[in-house]
Amino acid sequence: MVMAFQIALIVFSLLLMLLVLMHKGKGGGLSDMFGGGMQSSVGGSSVAERNLTRITIVVGLVWFACVVVLGLLVKLSD
Repeated sequence: MVMAFQIALIVFSLLLMLLVLMHKGKGGGLSDMFGGGMQSSVGGSSVAERNLTRITIVVGLVWFACVVVLGLLVKLSD
C-alpha cells in the first residue's frame, strides 16, 4: 500500500510541475525574465486558462492528500 502511494506521489508531483509550468505568466515575476513581459495581456483569462487553473488545483489537492495518507501509513507501520 505504501509503495502505491509513493508511486502516485511521484506521478502527481511530475504532473503538478508540468501543469504549473504551462500557466501563462502574469507579469512582475520570473516569467518576465524569460520574455513573458513582452506579451500584451487580455482583460480576462481564456476558457483554457481557467480550465488549466482548475485542473492544477485538483491535482494539487490530490497531491496533498497523497502526502498526508503516505505520512499516516508510514507512521502507523512503525
